[in-house]
Amino acid sequence: MSRWCRSLKTVVQNPNSPFSQTSSSSYHTIQAIPRECTGSRIAARDRAQGRIPAVVLSQNLLQKNPQNRSPARKQLLTTERKQMQAILNSVDLPFFYSTTFPLQIRAGSGSSVLLESGKVLPVKVHKNEETGSIFNLVFVWADDGTELKVDVPVVFKGEDNCPGLKKGGRLNQIRTTLKYLCPAEHIPPKIEVDVSNLDIGDKVLMNDVEVHPSLKLLSKNENMPICKITVTNSETPEPAAP
Repeated sequence: MSRWCRSLKTVVQNPNSPFSQTSSSSYHTIQAIPRECTGSRIAARDRAQGRIPAVVLSQNLLQKNPQNRSPARKQLLTTERKQMQAILNSVDLPFFYSTTFPLQIRAGSGSSVLLESGKVLPVKVHKNEETGSIFNLVFVWADDGTELKVDVPVVFKGEDNCPGLKKGGRLNQIRTTLKYLCPAEHIPPKIEVDVSNLDIGDKVLMNDVEVHPSLKLLSKNENMPICKITVTNSETPEPAAP
């Protein structure tokens, strides 16, 4: 019978990680300028000039219920392609969506006039499937105190010491992300799940994960497993007793 590994201590990545919020935010302060017009021709012109169309909005604009939508703080922008590509080269895409970045909106390219600033969280990166070039970006405002729905990547560690894997088992990674309602200042860049104490049949559940107390797991069933150590398909079962 499978066992639930209740003694496992699963923690958020420590602040000294290269993927921690502090260090990743220091890669760049995103520089942007306003854009007043939209359309495919204008977007193509911006891209030809080395800029990427972007929008920053409040997260309630992404909700399906139109009664909850508000145009407050919606900003149409363009960002520097080289800068955004450098950031994406530094922060892999799954972690990019759980990392906040400072944003400065300038009056124009190279201008010293600051129109607005704040923190933002990336929510969408649209790319050309053939070339990989960035078409456009979507961010939400992530000022301190703002609650945001975030898909936090799950990372597994301790596989080299896992008893179940040493016995020939397999790590079945059931969930690659966990969705939380997070205050912007406490968004974890990733969740680490330590499997170093798991034997065959052991599993880690969603509610085994320890996070900041202000985070709320957005799942209908917190007892759903994140991972499980299972027997491999190639393993030969023991013969039944005569």
